[in-house]
Amino acid sequence: MVRGMKTILLTGSSRGIGAASRKALETRGARVIGHGTKPADQQTLAADFTEMDAPDELWAAALQRAGGRLDILVNNAGLFRPNPIEATDADWLNAWEETLRINLTASARLCRLAIRHWQDRGISGRIVHVASRAGHRGDSPAHWHYAASKGGMLALHKTIARAYAGQNITSFAVAPGFTDTAMAGDYLESRGGPALLADIPLGRVAEPEEIAGIITFCALDAPASMTGATLDVNGASHVR
Repeated sequence: MVRGMKTILLTGSSRGIGAASRKALETRGARVIGHGTKPADQQTLAADFTEMDAPDELWAAALQRAGGRLDILVNNAGLFRPNPIEATDADWLNAWEETLRINLTASARLCRLAIRHWQDRGISGRIVHVASRAGHRGDSPAHWHYAASKGGMLALHKTIARAYAGQNITSFAVAPGFTDTAMAGDYLESRGGPALLADIPLGRVAEPEEIAGIITFCALDAPASMTGATLDVNGASHVR
């Protein structure tokens, strides 16, 4: 059990890494308020991050459901969709802005709301950012926007860690490589499926439960002195 049960807002909790993380966190005794683009169940709040006011409305709804206090924010929601440079100018720009809005801007807005919430109450808080290996090493030619959004998330994470550690507000990031989720499946197949594993010394992609275990550690167990750290989970396909 988590000492002094923590209440967590977990975005993108409906499938893949998010669903596995929700299960892992709840197994540890945390109260998880989930989020999806569409309502999946009564425990999941709906918010479409392509809409301007969605992050603010999600935070308000989660805070109300939590009884006025949220302890931890896990920014996991993300969009991974190809955007080839051969697309029309309008289509390319629209895809770029949609991905940045969902993957980076919504996360930043939730971070801002969380930090102000903790500051106003004089309490500690913790943020876990689910970034990507792409934020370090880039991605395919059709995924500039995805790599840029995750690189931005890592910069956001580091800035938060440095700025607010003195207020007991800590920040951690997880940077997975390929993970066996619905979001990555089509991409893996498009890049050659099994042939892609040649770039992963471990010889396999990660399981969602592996990533969930690290998210749970960051949310509940990581020492405060670890704030600012990024944990790579990519089978040694990118080492720093």
